[in-house]
Amino acid sequence: MPTVLITGANRGLGLEFVRQYAADTNRVIACCRNPHQATELATLAKTHSGIQIESLEIDNQASMDALSKHLQSSVIDLLINNAGIFTGGEKAVNATDGDTGQIFGSLDPEAWGKVLRINTIAPIIFAETMLPNLQRSPHAKIINITSKMGAIGEMGSGSIAYRTSKAALNAAMRAISHDLKSKNIIIANLHPGWVKTDMGSQNAPLEPRDSVSAMRKAIATLTPEQTGQFFNYDGKIIAW
Repeated sequence: MPTVLITGANRGLGLEFVRQYAADTNRVIACCRNPHQATELATLAKTHSGIQIESLEIDNQASMDALSKHLQSSVIDLLINNAGIFTGGEKAVNATDGDTGQIFGSLDPEAWGKVLRINTIAPIIFAETMLPNLQRSPHAKIINITSKMGAIGEMGSGSIAYRTSKAALNAAMRAISHDLKSKNIIIANLHPGWVKTDMGSQNAPLEPRDSVSAMRKAIATLTPEQTGQFFNYDGKIIAW
């Protein structure tokens, strides 16, 4: 039975990944910051014995190390780096909220640093931390939920912290793909589309179940030759 580890598993795309992978009888390690507050995830776990809920503060090395120690004998076949934030400020939570701290002329450097730390640095360090578990699998994959907002060729204005965090994530994972190729680990960046989640807002046209279903198909068909690529949720390559 394949084992899937998902970060940010308590809501939105993360919760839907848990729901769909568990329904297909996979073992799912569902990680979130506050498991005792993750009521939907806990309810889901009651109906699927394969769901294992774990605490993880994604930008805290001690939390990562504790999880790694707890899972030291586990094989991880698929790691989905899903946890992320849109803003490091206190007000806006998604792209439709008008976060002035991400607009040139009123940038909030402290909030920007938080977005970079959580969206870019944390998933890279987490993948590094979980590498021993991934190497126990003969066909491991690392999937990073990124955004087309980080595609430099299509870069628009505003949302500077979020855009740069995803562009940097894309670049870092592209570089890391070369290091992981010799370890038989496939890595790919996936844009989930504009999805109805807390981050995407209810204005989004795509339902989480449809986005995740399409991404799962794309993940399942990834080959070593495609490692390091940037894909749309439907499996089509996105230009960097």
